[in-house]
Amino acid sequence: MATTRLRIESIAAGGDGVAHSDGLAVFVPRTAPGDVVDAVLETRGRFARGRLTAVVEPSPDRVDPPCVHYTRDRCGGCQIQHVRYDAQRAAKSRIIRDAVQRIGRRDAPDIDVRASPREWEYRTKLTLALRWRRGEWVAGLHPYDDPEGVFQLEECLITDRRVVLIWRDVFRAAELLPRVPRLRGSVRTTDDGAAFVLEGGTRWPQAVAFAERVAGLTTVWWNPQHGRRRLVVDRRPVASPDASFAQVNPSSAQLLREHVVATVMAHGPRTVVDAYAGAGATALPLAARGAVVVAIELDRAAVRWMSARLQPPSRAVAARVEDAIAESLPADAVILNPPRGGVDERVTAALREATPIRTIVYVSCNPATLARDLARLPAYRIASMHAFDMFPQTAHVETVCELVPEAA
Repeated sequence: MATTRLRIESIAAGGDGVAHSDGLAVFVPRTAPGDVVDAVLETRGRFARGRLTAVVEPSPDRVDPPCVHYTRDRCGGCQIQHVRYDAQRAAKSRIIRDAVQRIGRRDAPDIDVRASPREWEYRTKLTLALRWRRGEWVAGLHPYDDPEGVFQLEECLITDRRVVLIWRDVFRAAELLPRVPRLRGSVRTTDDGAAFVLEGGTRWPQAVAFAERVAGLTTVWWNPQHGRRRLVVDRRPVASPDASFAQVNPSSAQLLREHVVATVMAHGPRTVVDAYAGAGATALPLAARGAVVVAIELDRAAVRWMSARLQPPSRAVAARVEDAIAESLPADAVILNPPRGGVDERVTAALREATPIRTIVYVSCNPATLARDLARLPAYRIASMHAFDMFPQTAHVETVCELVPEAA
């Protein structure tokens, strides 16, 4: 097939390099800004996808990726290992700014992306796909160009070594897993030890035997294909929401939480709504500083954890944010920390209809949905925007946007 020579201009939100050819934007995985490359193009309407065939002139920002899976197996877990770390952060700053300007129709300030304290071995959670093939299990990640494929994982350089070692123990006990074509498993280390969550299957008769075989696990949870999550084994001294959502880069997450709490408290709030509150990482510090906090979270284990630690009149509510936020207002400050899909339109509608709020602090892991939701809040302007590189070597970035009433 014919190749086209391209000069890569930037990195797109998903991590692909961006070039232009014959008026089309071309997205080429595994390229760096400044690269001159040859690629085979596939036109898809108003843009094209490129398959890299050769790097003709490498960018000064290009480095050799250290992970064997990144090149050999085309691992999709990381997208920009081949880019210098300071250039990764610059690319993420541009991704945020472009989304806010293009989708949110807002002027975006220059955004500093704060470096992670650790560029490698920072992840405290690793989720793998498990496939039963030819009489044995394969446990690994997907190639970036084959979402159905799974390669056997040997190492993961962005994951804490303890997590990888526990996964190896899990794999050695894989014969005790449900014998179905596909499963999904995750290992996460916490202050209490290590949790394993298995997803899939309808029967797991050897669940307890599996937990006994993998002695390094503190808890084993099972999410059957149809049914509620079950606790198989619990060796924790005190029950904690170890299967609930938590940031996977603890040191960078701590920097972000401190920034969020300081930003909210700068407005002197008496009342705060913490939406998508998790296990209370921001709700509890805010309550300790004297604010009355309503923490809204769907995960009931996390709500029980917060409820035992929040002193009235602060409280935790087990509900979807879109179902509970209207009755939780008015408030002086609102924190939004939604999943990648952003907030439900009912949430921004409730915020628009409420008495003007001193500040809305939006914590986002997806610049595109952040920008969309900003467009739904026209009565609020951006007072500040900071980003935290929670996920080095990947295209993901965490943004904290401080909003205040337009008239303020």
